[in-house]
Amino acid sequence: MAIDLLDLLKAIFLGIVEGVTEWLPISSTGHMILVDEFLPLNMSAAYKEMFFVVIQLGAILAVIVNYWNQLIPFTVKGGLSWKKDTLSMWYKIVFACIPAGIYAVTLDEKVNTMFYSYQMVSVMLILVGIVFLVIEGINKGKTPTITKISELTYRTAFIIGIFQLIAGVFPGTSRSGATIIGALLIGVSRVTAAEFTFFLAIPTMLGASLLKLVKFGFDFTSDELITLVVGMAVAFVVSLAAIRFLMSYVKKHDFKFFGWYRIVLGVLVLLIFALR
Repeated sequence: MAIDLLDLLKAIFLGIVEGVTEWLPISSTGHMILVDEFLPLNMSAAYKEMFFVVIQLGAILAVIVNYWNQLIPFTVKGGLSWKKDTLSMWYKIVFACIPAGIYAVTLDEKVNTMFYSYQMVSVMLILVGIVFLVIEGINKGKTPTITKISELTYRTAFIIGIFQLIAGVFPGTSRSGATIIGALLIGVSRVTAAEFTFFLAIPTMLGASLLKLVKFGFDFTSDELITLVVGMAVAFVVSLAAIRFLMSYVKKHDFKFFGWYRIVLGVLVLLIFALR
């Protein structure tokens, strides 16, 4: 049976939303939950829960493509050899993922049931937006103490990982937003905070996607599989541009714009649903 054209168009739109919002600190999951309130996929609740997470694999592939040379821990020129700095970075990334990993295998499903709603998304959009404005105000004129990923210690990496956990608990927080906030608070530069957020997402989102796929099962209908693949493919292409935009933006600007965007969007959503 041919796939429903409307659902295919929705998958494309959701892929665009994912690609843009996954890396900008404005909450990809929050945006997709809100989009689904207005343009719901004609799929089961279990499928949509899986889709909203696994679509992120397209965004992850964009990070790997963009940063391949910085991420690959070995070189084959003149024979196989390991890059010590890259290996050290990966050790810190894995260490930072410990809090999220423990949460994912113990409390994720219970918390999803409790907090996934447009009300929570809206509140967290507003609150985190305010936090961005406050932190950027405090940091104005200050010189970052950490300007390279190689300067991150295991302690600072773990602190950033704890902030990532906050985003896992409260939809609308933004994984990238939470980790960037954590990094800024401990003196990491905006550029380094953004890059480490990208890299930290690789094991975190791969693990989350695998758990969701295992829970859902791999017995997709043709419509479900096509919808998922299309969403991931669009997310990949859009993410390539979004990552490059953010890195260019933070070299010259702070995160206040994203803070105001979050506040305005959160208030708007609350008003829309209050008037429905």
